[in-house]
Amino acid sequence: MQPLYTTMKFLKFILILFSGFLLTSCVTSKDVRYFQPSESLVINEEGLVPYNIPEYRITQNDILTLNIVTTPKGDAAQFYSSLNTSSSANNPNITGVSTAGVGSSSGNASIYFNGLKVERDGDINIFGIGYIKAEGRTIKEVSEEIQQKVNENFLDGKSQVRLSLGGITYTIIGDTETVGITGEKIAHKNTLTLTEALADNGGLNRTVDKTNIEIHRKLPEGIKIARIDLTRQDAMNSPYYWVQNGDEIYLSTRPKNLNGFGKDPIQTITTGVGVITTALSIYLILSRL
Repeated sequence: MQPLYTTMKFLKFILILFSGFLLTSCVTSKDVRYFQPSESLVINEEGLVPYNIPEYRITQNDILTLNIVTTPKGDAAQFYSSLNTSSSANNPNITGVSTAGVGSSSGNASIYFNGLKVERDGDINIFGIGYIKAEGRTIKEVSEEIQQKVNENFLDGKSQVRLSLGGITYTIIGDTETVGITGEKIAHKNTLTLTEALADNGGLNRTVDKTNIEIHRKLPEGIKIARIDLTRQDAMNSPYYWVQNGDEIYLSTRPKNLNGFGKDPIQTITTGVGVITTALSIYLILSRL
C-alpha cells in the first residue's frame, strides 16, 4: 500500500502544479483583443478620434524621388545627365529623374543608384542646381526650394517639381503569423497605420504581446524608442500609431508562451498532459530501482 500511496501523493502534487500552470498561462480575451475601451481615449467634439499624424522630416541616408514636369518645349535636361533624361522619351511633357522611393534589397535597385541620397552632412546634390539642405526639413519645404531654383531657369508656371520618398519603408522583426514575413517592407501610400502594416503582413498570432509593441523611429536627431499598447483604444491617439518612413517595429513574445503554454487551451492541455505523463513515467522507473 505504501508504494501506491506514495504514487498517488506524487500524482496529486503534479496535478496541483499543472493547475497552477494552467491558471497562469492561459490567454484571455484581454490579451488578444485590439482596441479595448479606454477612458483616456481622446476624441473631439464630434465624437471622432482626431488624426495625430506626425509630419515626416528627412533624415540621413534617405533617398528621394525627383521629377520635374515641364511644357513640351521646356528644356529641363540642362539639370540632368542623358542617362537620367532618357526615360522621358515616351512622354515629351515630362523631363527629369524617374526613380522611386527609398533604396532597399526588397525594392527597385534603380532607386539606390539613381535617387537623390541625403548625405551625412544632410545635403542632396542636384546636378545643375547644386547642394540643397534636406535633413530635418519636410518634403514640402525641400520641394519648394527646388521649385524656386528651377523657376530661375524657367518661366513661372512652365514647370512643376515633384519630390517624394516614393512610399513608406518600414521593418518588422518578431513573431508574425505568416512564416518568413518579417523583414523590410514598402507601402506605396502617403499614410500607414500600425494595424494596417501588421495586417498587410499576416497579422499577429496569440503569442505576441500586443501590449508591448516597440517602435524605433528614425529622427534627424537620432533614434527614438517608444512602446504602444494595441489592446487599448487610446493607442490611436499616439503619433507612433502612424508608421513613418524608416520605422522598425519589434514584436515580442509573452514570457508565458515561451514554455509552450498559453497559445490556446488545447495546446495548453496537450502540453500539460505531456508533462504529467513524462514526470509520472520517470517517477515509476525510479521507484522500481
